[in-house]
Amino acid sequence: MVVTDSTASLPPGVAQEWGIEVVPLEVMVDGARHHEGVDLTAAELLAALSTGRTVTTSQPSPAAFARAYARAADRGAREIVSVHVSGELSGTVRAAELAALAARVPVHVVDSRSVAMGLGLAAVEAARVVAGATGTGAADGAAAAERARRVAASATTLFLVESLEHLRRGGRVGAAAAAMGTVLGLRPLLGVRSGRIEVVEKVRTRAAARNRLEAIAATDCLARGAARVVVHHLGQPDVAAALARRLEARLGAVVSGVEVSEISAVVAVHAGPGLLAVVVADR
Repeated sequence: MVVTDSTASLPPGVAQEWGIEVVPLEVMVDGARHHEGVDLTAAELLAALSTGRTVTTSQPSPAAFARAYARAADRGAREIVSVHVSGELSGTVRAAELAALAARVPVHVVDSRSVAMGLGLAAVEAARVVAGATGTGAADGAAAAERARRVAASATTLFLVESLEHLRRGGRVGAAAAAMGTVLGLRPLLGVRSGRIEVVEKVRTRAAARNRLEAIAATDCLARGAARVVVHHLGQPDVAAALARRLEARLGAVVSGVEVSEISAVVAVHAGPGLLAVVVADR
């Protein structure tokens, strides 16, 4: 069985389709504890961020993973593949490793070194191996974990935010980079590289930044020859759908459709309102 965490930002129905257990991260809004994907909607989170309420996040505890692993074993899992957000961005993978030590069945913990559907696609591909959908016949946990690592390593995640301030507060980018964007009025394009968030480019206007986001993603896809693409957003479904349509028209047979998924609440807390992202991975 495959386990992941809620930062994977899986589209609706995907976890159920592939039998993936999703362990939620926690979001605190003015001191009230919520579990993302359980009792906190994206609209509620966006409202909290937009009105200046105090919003923080917390990784799952080892006990939360222990319960997930126990449920998997109870349902007959002989091995578990547990795929998680980059250890450079969260302690989630460490909590999974601690829980794995006491699990009743072997647990293969994978640090995706990624986030959002860079992680989500890796979890789905592990589930494909588990289900025998790759045509390789019966698979073991090690094979599924290795497939997850390869897909995660192939993924590039590029995202546009309105400001670097939220990432600065969470310690995900340095103060100097955040200040430069604020002083010069630039729109930062960010990427996940070696498990960390880095500034890829800074563009003058929102329109120019969206155009660069699309152009870089398209160039990446064309260089691969075949790719999977997911567009993420926070409270901007129309903008995300329009970007997905443009990428589909631009890339043709290189992609077999472009998925759209709202970003995880935890990722949104650190990125802030206005987030738009594109994840590209090998197909």
